[in-house]
Amino acid sequence: MNVVTRFAPSPTGYLHVGGLRTALYSYLFAKQQKGTFILRIEDTDQTRLVPGAVEALITTLTTMGLPPDKGPFIQSERLALYREHTQRLLDHGHAYYCFCSKERLLVLREEQQATKSPMKYDRACLHLSKEDIDQKLAENVPHVVRLLVPEGKTTFTDEIRGEITIENKEVDDQVLLKTDGFPTYHLAVVVDDNDMAVTHIIRGDEWISSVPKHIILYNMFGFPIPKFAHLPLILNPDKSKLSKRQGDVAVEDYLAKGFLKEALINFVALLGFNPTADREIYTLEELIAFFDLSKINKSGAVFDHDKLNWMNGMYLRTKTTQELIELSKPFLKTSNVIIDDAFFARIVEIEKERLVTLQELADRAQEYSQTIAYDASLLIWKKADTEDAKMHLIALKSVIANLDESVFSDRALVETAIKKYIEEGSFQNGNVLWPLRAALSNKEKSPNPFELIWMFGKDESLKRIDQALSLLK
Repeated sequence: MNVVTRFAPSPTGYLHVGGLRTALYSYLFAKQQKGTFILRIEDTDQTRLVPGAVEALITTLTTMGLPPDKGPFIQSERLALYREHTQRLLDHGHAYYCFCSKERLLVLREEQQATKSPMKYDRACLHLSKEDIDQKLAENVPHVVRLLVPEGKTTFTDEIRGEITIENKEVDDQVLLKTDGFPTYHLAVVVDDNDMAVTHIIRGDEWISSVPKHIILYNMFGFPIPKFAHLPLILNPDKSKLSKRQGDVAVEDYLAKGFLKEALINFVALLGFNPTADREIYTLEELIAFFDLSKINKSGAVFDHDKLNWMNGMYLRTKTTQELIELSKPFLKTSNVIIDDAFFARIVEIEKERLVTLQELADRAQEYSQTIAYDASLLIWKKADTEDAKMHLIALKSVIANLDESVFSDRALVETAIKKYIEEGSFQNGNVLWPLRAALSNKEKSPNPFELIWMFGKDESLKRIDQALSLLK
């Protein structure tokens, strides 16, 4: 069997991380099976379209390393195919015209709510005579076409959840063709998946209740039924459904903050699935090799931002300094940071082990390119006083000023020179290193002073110590 999967988003905005997981799993399975991964744009709800969303989706998938083998196929360009299939259903008595107005349907819904009855269409138009139907059609009375759900029950096997049975009496006579001539999702998805020879449908579990409608349609058309795999929800830490209210949900938002695509792919892949359960870091090639639909958890997966931060940091630390410089350039540009290449290379060197995102590199570059206003109290070690801090900064200024320029090419040499001062004076490390580090960084937390001196060089280091001394006067 030639495996065919598809990712079929609606162009209503940016790519949600849940959508990325669906696309990723569909891609992984197709590649593992030497199959085909299709992109289809489901734009039949014309009221929800966002200009530029299709282009953004394609760009993001390509950026994330998940380019489709075929597509994009655009549903709004396939309307004749859906109308043809709708007519087939009408001709065989599997569907019927419905001329009910919005007002009548609203009253019906309110009555059902009041009596706590099932929220379903009451089939008022099912028994219209052919003459009545022909007359209404001739008069262009607004209408839809509805599926005539048969009696019985529908059973299917989900690759993740096992066998599921739903009574057909719980299934509404779904609208298949709307008044505007566009199909609903339920008709279009069945027609398209068959037309594109899709063998495995991987999507969110919110669609489980719709599967009976789709299987009924597959059977009515005589189509082969594909395999289904419904993915669990992605949850906020409080176990609510992942939403914009509790943070970013768009893939583009994370890319814009400086998360690496490899880290995002790795992280999203593990939302409900871990290939070997003995590690967290996997390449895309490993994910393809290990992917197994049967190992996906049935319960919701929590989106752990701390874990994503950790994972992105791990990926950043695998990059060379030059790679990080290149990756950071767009972030320097958007942050309006203009910086000397050699100086930035040293910033990358000392910040690399602490990084969470690429944006942080741009932020550090901006901070180190200027002095930050701070209070003199920052310079005083908790076990010392102003005079002690001043004494050491004056002495250290002399030590640094007398160092040969060659010392500033090696962090170890800088450290040796400063520690020599500490040892010869039998000083406590904190009394010396705290005010020096604060003077250089202007912050309570920063890299150690040896790294900062190496990064800034002699002149800038002396300038910052002078600034600190002026605060202590």
